[in-house]
Amino acid sequence: MECSAGDEVGPPNYGVGSIVRREARQLAEPQMRRYYVLAFDKMMVWIPVHADGSTTLRAVTAKQDLEQYRTVLKSRPAALERDRKKWRSDVYERLTHGSFRVMCEVVRDITALGWYRPIGELDGAILTKVRDNLWREWAIATGQSLAEAALEVKTLLLAGERAYKASVPAPRRH
Repeated sequence: MECSAGDEVGPPNYGVGSIVRREARQLAEPQMRRYYVLAFDKMMVWIPVHADGSTTLRAVTAKQDLEQYRTVLKSRPAALERDRKKWRSDVYERLTHGSFRVMCEVVRDITALGWYRPIGELDGAILTKVRDNLWREWAIATGQSLAEAALEVKTLLLAGERAYKASVPAPRRH
């Protein structure tokens, strides 16, 4: 993906940032390397450009694609791995690919953890980070304010919860 200064992009694990420039730098490697310099709220991030010109950056989700993500957010949550450590590792692995769909699925699935019991601190931190990134990108894609985007996403998740609970009995408590 070729990007220019001012483009808004979604690198994995950072949310939406704005490209400031491209530059060559010597950061972690012994040789010079090209990078996209991105500005986020209070930080700058250097995203490497690979030798073949590829990068992990992706364009912000297009407004016309949001209908499929509305469906994802309202859909049945995935069955979660019982081993929380393995589950978190899987979540982090999926998020490194940076897809908007994965962000929607992760927010849906972790939100579903809280339907019957409190979400733990670590899972809550993951949810907060991914959800905030989702809200920001949703706002940019729709042209809504951040508050409006958050409300729309919360409403979709609530619709998913209602549909799920109507189809599945509540877990028994011992």
